[in-house]
Order: sequence, then structure tokens, then C-alpha cells
Amino acid sequence: MLQISRRQNSPRWNLTENLAGYLFLAPTILVLGTFVVLPILDAVFLSFHKVQLLGGIEYEFIGFRNFGRLVEDERVWIALKNTAEYVAIVVPSQTILALVMAVTLNSGIRGKNLWRILYFLPTVTSSAVLTLIFMWIYNTDGLLNDVLAFLGLPTYNWLGDPAVALKGIMMMNIWSTAPFYMVIYLAALQDIPQKLYEAAELDGANAWQQFIHITIPLLKPVTFFVVAIGIIGTFQLFDQSYIFSAGTGGPNNATLTLVLLIYQAVFRNLQMGYAAAIAFLLALVIITITIIQRRLFGGEKI
Repeated sequence: MLQISRRQNSPRWNLTENLAGYLFLAPTILVLGTFVVLPILDAVFLSFHKVQLLGGIEYEFIGFRNFGRLVEDERVWIALKNTAEYVAIVVPSQTILALVMAVTLNSGIRGKNLWRILYFLPTVTSSAVLTLIFMWIYNTDGLLNDVLAFLGLPTYNWLGDPAVALKGIMMMNIWSTAPFYMVIYLAALQDIPQKLYEAAELDGANAWQQFIHITIPLLKPVTFFVVAIGIIGTFQLFDQSYIFSAGTGGPNNATLTLVLLIYQAVFRNLQMGYAAAIAFLLALVIITITIIQRRLFGGEKI
């Protein structure tokens, strides 16, 4: 035993043990370095350069001019406003809807397995397919306007009116993403000990009081996770906005988002340096909001 202990404490043994550990980590480090770290470093490099793509790739160092241009670009502020409005409405709505659906399914309703499948179908459907379906629904002569007209309510040009175009994307995303978060809530609800509810019932608490004072507090870490993932996902809105507006962000920039603006800067204007600066603005906004949200939730851990 003494010899084994001395051997384990020897420098050669520690070196061998460390090398073995790094050897097992090597595939993960290689993947993360190639697909995460290197792209970030390349984006930092591009943000300080003006990149010439036509007639040969050339880089011209321009310092902070790309970042200074962000302040002067009106479309950046429009995209930021649209994205912030989208996040402020979609994230709370999809979180509340997901919680309501999870509580409903966890209450022991009849045919709950069938309802789970029906609720989850929008999540497993391709985003592009869902967008095309909703474009048909939102058409001037589409299903939604027919229903509104039948009920005697006003109809809208959902695809062409700047006042409602972004709202149409919001409704589609709330409907399609809430089931994903519903599954997370449902798993968390099933982990709550039933004895807590039984004790509360013996103390005279009704169903609503049990929900407010037991369910909501115990789901706080899960809610933090759901909201954090929801914020990150909604700030990265691209495909629905692109398909709805044919890549323009219209009508009248009503569906323009930061990610769509990055796409336009790279693939339409060939301004890779400026696109990298916009990407850093987006990352800064997401990080800031996530930190604020973490403080509001008291740094809870799942």
C-alpha cells in the first residue's frame, strides 16, 4: 500500500494521469475549438476589418468604425426594436401557455397520452413548413380572415400590413414553441412530491392556493431555464421572418430582425465586418438580458 501511495504521488504518475485525462478530453476540445472558439475569434477579427470579397479576398483594418456605424444605422435600431418587441411578447406568452398545458396534462385528464401527442406535433414539424402553412392561413382570403369575418370581427392584411405582420409571426411561434417547453414543465411537475399537496389539502388549501404556493415556487429553477432558452431562441429569429418577407424584412421593415439584418449584410451587401459587429451587438444584448433575468430569479439552479 505504501509503495502504491508513493507511486501515485510521484511526478511521473501525475503526468501520466493528466495526459490520460487530456487524451479523453481531446475529441471534445477539438470539436469545441473548431466549431465554437475559432468562429468567435474569426468574428472578432472580422469586426475590426473591412472585407473585400470580389476580385480576391482582402482585409483592411478600420478599427471601431464598424461598431460606430451601428449607432448611425437606422435599420439596426428598427431591427433591435422589432426583436425586443417580439421577445417581450413571445417569451412570457409561450412560458405561460406551456405551464398551463403541462398542469392540464398532469392533472390526470382522460386521454392524456393522445393530448400530449397532439400538443407536441407543432414542435416536431419543420419551421419552414409551419411558416408556409401560416402564410396560407394569413392570406387576405385565407382561413383566419374567413373565421374573423364569420364572427363579425375586423379582418387584416396579415402579410402586407406593417402594423400586424410581426404579430402574425408572434402568434405562429407561440403556438409552435410552447409544446416544447410544456414537456420540460411536465417532467418537472412529475418530480414534485405528492405529499406536499396532500399536506396542503389537509391544512385547507384549495387547488389554486396549492398551485400558487407549492407548484410555482418549486418550478422556479425550471422557469428560469425555460425563460432563458426562450430569450436566446427568440432573439435569434430568422427563418420565419425571412420566409414571410422574402428576405426583405418587410413590409416597411416591420419583420426585420437582427439576425435577418446580419444575413442581409453578409449575403446581399457583402459586408462581413459590419455583419460581425451586428452579431456582437446581438450577443451583448442576449448576455445582458440573461444576467438580469438570473438576478431576478435569485440565481436558482436546476
